[in-house]
Amino acid sequence: MSGTATGGATSGVLRPAAFEEAIERTHALRLEVRAFLAEELAAGRYAPRADAWLAGWDESFSRRLGERGWLGMTLPVEYGGHGRSAIERFAVTEELLAASAPVAAHWIADRQTAPSILRYGNEELRHAYLPGIARGEIYFGIGMSEPDSGSDLASVRTRGTQVEGGWMLSGTKVWTSGAHHANAFIVLARTSPLDPKHRHAGLSQFIVDLTSTGVTINPINLISGEHHFNEVVLADVFVPDSRVLGQIGDGWRQVTSELAYERSGPERLLSTYPLLMLLTDSVARRDDGRGRIELGALLARLTALREMSLNVAIGLAAGQLMEVQAALVKDLGTTFEGDVVNVARTVLDEEPDLGSNDQLAHILAQAILHAPGFTIRGGTNEILRGVIARGMGVR
Repeated sequence: MSGTATGGATSGVLRPAAFEEAIERTHALRLEVRAFLAEELAAGRYAPRADAWLAGWDESFSRRLGERGWLGMTLPVEYGGHGRSAIERFAVTEELLAASAPVAAHWIADRQTAPSILRYGNEELRHAYLPGIARGEIYFGIGMSEPDSGSDLASVRTRGTQVEGGWMLSGTKVWTSGAHHANAFIVLARTSPLDPKHRHAGLSQFIVDLTSTGVTINPINLISGEHHFNEVVLADVFVPDSRVLGQIGDGWRQVTSELAYERSGPERLLSTYPLLMLLTDSVARRDDGRGRIELGALLARLTALREMSLNVAIGLAAGQLMEVQAALVKDLGTTFEGDVVNVARTVLDEEPDLGSNDQLAHILAQAILHAPGFTIRGGTNEILRGVIARGMGVR
């Protein structure tokens, strides 16, 4: 697959010719990843499914990726990483998602926690967590959202109170993916009183061990009955000063940069990719003019969205602020994912069935049940459109 650097997202990062050359250099890497995934499938170590980056928790698979150097790819070698390019990491990520690989265990840690710790963490934090993330042995959750706060992170009510040697945290976080499996999560908490005129001030981030005294994890089941999300209650949880991420009071700026990683990756386009490929195969076998038109529109959108996501990845690697571009990818990408499900339901003569041995019926059912979350997780599309409008100067 190849791409062209367009627009302002990569301005000053790579000129188009260099960008194309970098894309071409990933070809051998892609083939290596595909061969590995083919072996995993042939050995029956995993089965393709919709939304695998949320639902496919497999720690042994993550460790096998770590052994091959496909986690922590852009981290410096001194912290257990591999010093590779953002384009190489993007290529590996795309291949894993396209094959519906079970990547959920390491996903958050590798995608956003590691870059945040590298950027804002002290040396102790970097050495404590980054090598384990790169090996596929340390897993993280996200402690941003709260009950009744929706996507308005400035309204968080989790409190951080300074005590001797650290901080006491109290509050509740929700929609914390994988908290019942993860080792730790990064908590956004208010460490000074809310100022209505400066709502984003006074927030800080802490790394909290999920086995700490005072942590209670309650499941939030999907409509399918699956358990991926959680409510995490913090009741006077002590966090030492060494586990403060960045600077006290600088949490909003840090979270904003972290959200750019969370919202812009190819997972925001490819949660329904296995269904899209099955739809493509089905339409290709039939003389279905309407199906071909619908499918063609989806594939055109996917191509454009992929370019946008890749451009954001390059911009982030260059240290650029990509909040607006990331929000745009997430908004358009998750809308696209839902449209894949809607087209499949109208074009295909297939009854969705989770219990079916037929792959199409099974994955269609999975996609339908997971689809309501696409435009909610990582920030609702309504909130994202506000971010985009403000970034574009719309009043």
